[in-house]
Amino acid sequence: MKMIEKLGLAALHRLDPETAHGLSIRALQAGLVPLPGPVTSPRLRTRVAGLDLPNPVGLAAGFDKNAEALAPLSRAGFGFIEVGAATPRPQPGNPRPRLFRLTEDRAAINRFGFNNQGMEAIAARLAERPRDAVIGLNLGANKDSTDRPGDFARVLAHCAAHLDFATVNVSSPNTEKLRDLQGRAALTALLSGVIETRDALARPIPVFLKIAPDLSEDEIADIAAVARDTGVDAVIATNTTLSREGLKSPHKGEAGGLSGAPLFDKSTRVLARLSALTEGEIPLIGVGGIGNAEQAYAKIRAGASAVQFYTAMVYGGLALASEIAQGLDALLARDGFASVAEAVGTGRKDWL
Repeated sequence: MKMIEKLGLAALHRLDPETAHGLSIRALQAGLVPLPGPVTSPRLRTRVAGLDLPNPVGLAAGFDKNAEALAPLSRAGFGFIEVGAATPRPQPGNPRPRLFRLTEDRAAINRFGFNNQGMEAIAARLAERPRDAVIGLNLGANKDSTDRPGDFARVLAHCAAHLDFATVNVSSPNTEKLRDLQGRAALTALLSGVIETRDALARPIPVFLKIAPDLSEDEIADIAAVARDTGVDAVIATNTTLSREGLKSPHKGEAGGLSGAPLFDKSTRVLARLSALTEGEIPLIGVGGIGNAEQAYAKIRAGASAVQFYTAMVYGGLALASEIAQGLDALLARDGFASVAEAVGTGRKDWL
């Protein structure tokens, strides 16, 4: 990390976390953040769900909710970017404060509640997106919707022309009863509707499913079966957790989803279990607790074809994108892998 970024992070940490996050978006828009440009190599280039990625290190949804910094983020070293979540209508989300740094734990708790400017504003920005980047959108449902499954399909239909992939997010803990849609029958109906909408598009795109880490063995098995049966193109494992095990921060009792370092083991175990159940039939994207190249590599060896991170940037800055990608390249070379695909799942048994 360059000194200017270290100074910027130190200044942001003196502010309320949500205010600091907004300023980080503004700094990107203003060109105040050092950007390394694309990071790639023959080992890092990979193909996931039909998408050609320069490297397998992605930005998770939640950082750029409203697609406001697509151009600078496309030059930050990520192999792909996911924005959102977007809902059909704008909504303010839950009352502030709703974002908390857990510095002692290298973590964060949020209870945003899908605050966003709505699909129309987000689609307008996506229409101006950089064409040399891989960009997807996290689909959400309005809190007061009477047809939440339909909301996901509506956002997809409205925004798909400007996307490379879309993610069905039924795993946020901050919208009441949203996680109920992860049940087998409800999830099958929801995904079938989204896939039907996708198949009717002029240019069909891959549809991903993002799941929670707080699932039983039987629930993970159900999700694997539904993903296979409905034709989902990839599964993202996982979103934030409701667990508070082992936390030290004074904010550990705040309601919301926990992300960051404490989530690494829990999310990787879910990933590995899902990898064993799907047997390579469905690509997996590993998320949760990644803060360095070694952890990204562990996710890949547990079964992920690509990875995403976000919370670690609160403590390590945007430079982490290129650092993790370059470090991953070195780890693949060290172990004799000619590609990311060769390493996928080679360490899965360590997590089962």
